[in-house]
Amino acid sequence: MQATGYDINIKANNITFCYDDVGKGNIPVLFVHGFPFDKSMWKPQFDFLKSTHRVIAVDLRGFGKSTDNLEKASITLFADDLIKLMDGLDIKKAIVCGLSMGGYIVLNAVNRFPERFAGIILSDTQCNADTPEAREKRYKTIQQIEADGLIDFAESFVKNIFSKNSLEERKDQVEKIKKIILSTSPKTVAAALVALAERWESCSGLNSISVPALILCGKEDIITPPERAEFLHQNIKNSKIQIIDGAGHMSNIEQSNVFNKHIEDFLSAF
Repeated sequence: MQATGYDINIKANNITFCYDDVGKGNIPVLFVHGFPFDKSMWKPQFDFLKSTHRVIAVDLRGFGKSTDNLEKASITLFADDLIKLMDGLDIKKAIVCGLSMGGYIVLNAVNRFPERFAGIILSDTQCNADTPEAREKRYKTIQQIEADGLIDFAESFVKNIFSKNSLEERKDQVEKIKKIILSTSPKTVAAALVALAERWESCSGLNSISVPALILCGKEDIITPPERAEFLHQNIKNSKIQIIDGAGHMSNIEQSNVFNKHIEDFLSAF
């Protein structure tokens, strides 16, 4: 029987993953963090759901307290890690929630391993690949990080992912996220930027998704705006969408009560 609690280690896919696993429930709810964060970004959801559901969050390879190796990072590799982690935890099926890059990972995995998913939650994400301009911007960011480190990157990054109101009214939360970014290895951030730049589109696979899906997006998200969420909703058959007022790209933190209520309503059907 697997251990439960916080900061547990497990070996899977040639990596030692650090994960949290608390609560009890028939179908585990597994959370996949965005770039360039770690599993701690899901604390508001854990605190809310752990008394009624089994909730799991994992640090992706290289992030948080998970190790890394010399394999080239890619969204496909991250998705393989997710499935191998589920294998290691003896989880046949899960409801998997991903935010931003976590959503790219979920879409990649559900297209290739549909039998492993009971449902999906896609938060502040999209199915599109990078445009050539966006790709070029990511490679310039890598050069900047290699030359100057993460401080300037972290400062500008948080300004884009939070709504204007959050930047003024939720400074503690903004600082927490900034600290997570700064605690990440520049090498890991650069590798993930390459994975994001080189990812394939997953829009063409949306109509084959048959499990229930919940799509969430901050109304003021400028990274993956609401129209991207609407596109997901229009093309995933069994989906519901909720646009969250007063939130940018970090809707799970900026409006955690609203975000949690939408997840609770979605989970009530399982």
